[in-house]
Amino acid sequence: MDRALLADFLRARREALQPEDVGLPRGGTRRRARGLRREEVAVLAGMSADYYSRIEQQRGPMPSEQVLAALAQGLKLSPGEREHMFALGGHSAPRRALRDERVSPAMQRIVERLADTPAIVFSQFGEALLQTRGAVALFGDYTRFSGMSRYLAYRWYTDPSQRAIYPPEDHDLRGRVFTVDLRAVYTADPAGTAGEIVEALLAVSPEFAEVWRRHEVDVTHHHELKRYVHPELGELELHSWRLMDPDESQDLLVFMAEPGSPSEERLQRLGDPPR
Repeated sequence: MDRALLADFLRARREALQPEDVGLPRGGTRRRARGLRREEVAVLAGMSADYYSRIEQQRGPMPSEQVLAALAQGLKLSPGEREHMFALGGHSAPRRALRDERVSPAMQRIVERLADTPAIVFSQFGEALLQTRGAVALFGDYTRFSGMSRYLAYRWYTDPSQRAIYPPEDHDLRGRVFTVDLRAVYTADPAGTAGEIVEALLAVSPEFAEVWRRHEVDVTHHHELKRYVHPELGELELHSWRLMDPDESQDLLVFMAEPGSPSEERLQRLGDPPR
């Protein structure tokens, strides 16, 4: 445990927050302290003001994991900040739960500025959380699915329409890529959602079982040039550029054609009314 650095970190995070940031009233009296007062942090974390003050003053016993978890919640720490605080407090941070989340505010802002550019925000399990208009026009509405069909890998092995957007000769590679992505989250948390997807696929798809048995972990890169088949525009060659939000375990895929290519010309017609 590093008492001095822990105290310094907590003080810095406390001073960076205002009462309204954490749902507290500002009050009518003039505030001399920058940011939150120590007693306000104590209320948010469910501990006495004296106990919290002793942590900031580098006094008292080593904080327990429960105390640090309460402080992380009260101070609205990001996952990275939470792990840092636990390390300063002499503990390993509890393992982050891998689960589907709402779209992070940062991803939301980026997508809003992409307008008609095809782009999709995926959870770490391959669930489409948000699509631009261009992505819906290119692939269809991925957010409409429920149950196991929410997950891209599951649809690939159980729904023939999912494969229609790729040329048949690319199906083997695409299936391997989706399986590698699923294995990555399964390895991190085999008892969670990824494990449920794998179990469901093993029960219904011999093809998936065969690909899964290969235990591949690195097949291709997300930004490679891929071929897509659109019912009106024909074949398109597009890059899918990937932006990651590690704190929220979300990926933003943006689909773009080579400048001046026939695919770019076709992509510009995406969403035009039929003639």
